[in-house]
This record gives sequence, structure tokens and C-alpha cells, in this order.
Amino acid sequence: MKNTALVVLFCIGLLSANAQEHSSNFWQHVRFGGGIGLSFGDGFFSGTLAPSAIYQFNSQFALGVGLNGTYNSRKDYYKSTILGGSVIGLYHPIKELQISTEFEELNVSRNWENNLNIKDQNYWYPALFVGAGYRTRNVTVGIRFDVLYDEDKSIYADPWMPFVRVYF
Repeated sequence: MKNTALVVLFCIGLLSANAQEHSSNFWQHVRFGGGIGLSFGDGFFSGTLAPSAIYQFNSQFALGVGLNGTYNSRKDYYKSTILGGSVIGLYHPIKELQISTEFEELNVSRNWENNLNIKDQNYWYPALFVGAGYRTRNVTVGIRFDVLYDEDKSIYADPWMPFVRVYF
């Protein structure tokens, strides 16, 4: 948690320093995006809000931060709340190709129904993604891999994940 806080503070400081130097055009280089997820069916519900913002240093490099909030529940089985943040770096060696790295730190709180005899869980889970995608305008579609994937603790079913990124 301390490492994540330091990385986020460093990024904010970097952006603030750049903002003071170029205050008139700072906001012209900031792009906002994020994700919204909703899933439900036969006693299951999942909802996610994940806003993010990046600073576009030039046509090839961008750095940003994001937040993540997720709530899951499965009737008579469990409820979970997942909160955290991330730092993302984007590199475009050519206009259509996006290479990304993202460090995400999530606090996972799982509450199991009493009849299961499973202890409730509350822990921090780090993920380090490397990815590549095809970019057209402000949309990128690709795949990413969690280098730190732990099958027992990850909130994700698999270390390989497709993604769609949109920044305005």
C-alpha cells in the first residue's frame, strides 16, 4: 500500500510540476477515460466504476492514474467489495500500436455466507500488467497479461485479459 501511495504521489507531483511550468496548456494534454462494468444473472450481480486520466506528453508517451471500485454478490454465497487504484504508462511506437504497462493495487474484502465455514477475507492484491493493442483514434483494443498473477488471490479468472481503452 505504501509503495502504491508513493507511486501515485510521484505521478501527481510530476503532473503538477509540469502544470506549473506550462499552466496555460496543461489541460489540453489531459485525457479522461475509464471503464464501467455491469453483470447480473440468476442471483449474481457485479458492478464496476473505474475512471482514469492520462497526461499525453507527446504523440508517443502518456502517463496516468486510475481508480477502481467494484461490488459483487452471489445470493447465499458471498459479497465482495474491491477498491483501489492504478498507474498506467502508454507508448505508441507507431500510431496504430499501443504498448502499455499498468500497476494496480486493490483492496479485496470478501464476506462469505455463514453456512460455508469459510473465513471472511480482507487483503491487498497487486497486479502488474503488460499489454499491446491496436489503436484507432481514441479507442484501443488489445490484450494484457498480469505478471504477478496469483490464482488464489486474484480477482481476475485468468492472467490474460482482453481490454478496450477509450480516452477523450
